[in-house]
Amino acid sequence: MLDFRSVTKTYGQIEALAGVNFRISKGEFVSLVGPSGAGKSTIVKLLIREEVPTKGEILVANRDITQLSRWELPFYRRQLGIVFQDFRLLPNKSVYENVAFALQVSDATKEEIEKKVPAVLDMVGMLQRADNFPRELSGGEKQRAAIARALVHDPKILLADEPTGNLDPVNTWEIIELLFKINQRGTMVILATHDKEIVDTLKKRVITLRAGRVVADQEKGKYLL
Repeated sequence: MLDFRSVTKTYGQIEALAGVNFRISKGEFVSLVGPSGAGKSTIVKLLIREEVPTKGEILVANRDITQLSRWELPFYRRQLGIVFQDFRLLPNKSVYENVAFALQVSDATKEEIEKKVPAVLDMVGMLQRADNFPRELSGGEKQRAAIARALVHDPKILLADEPTGNLDPVNTWEIIELLFKINQRGTMVILATHDKEIVDTLKKRVITLRAGRVVADQEKGKYLL
């Protein structure tokens, strides 16, 4: 499903990734861990094609995404759901409108929007907050709304880049439980995090990065210090 093959990414003299190799199968839940600067966010940027590698191949469903043309990119990105630490909700749109907007920009019909948006809001526990604006939500609610927006395209892969970084412990575990629930529905989840407690509790596969290199890949892993 997802295959990094000898991927290197440099920025001038800085080597963000150095010959990274790993493969993730359909439906897996994988934590990418490591200290700041280890390369976690670079991997996320490469996966969403915000960046391209200096060397190597990145295969998604046997297609090298580094070779996608500009017109193919929007179709590829619809296969991804992306959740960030800072939520990135549109402040002047309600929760419903934020999620609907993700469908509107991909030319979904009114009927599709009216069917999908309430369903995904219900799944993440935000249907009762559909008419609220981001300023009226707690941090955990904002992240649930952001996850709903990421899921509305029924993505094959959900990328979560430090999704609990701005949350208190209670909301943190609610979001992790939601990601686990999404994974149980068959979606591949890639969680980039530096939260040791989360990783150790999940007991899922852990890929550990340090200085741009994979230093460990554990099937039921822990956060290696």
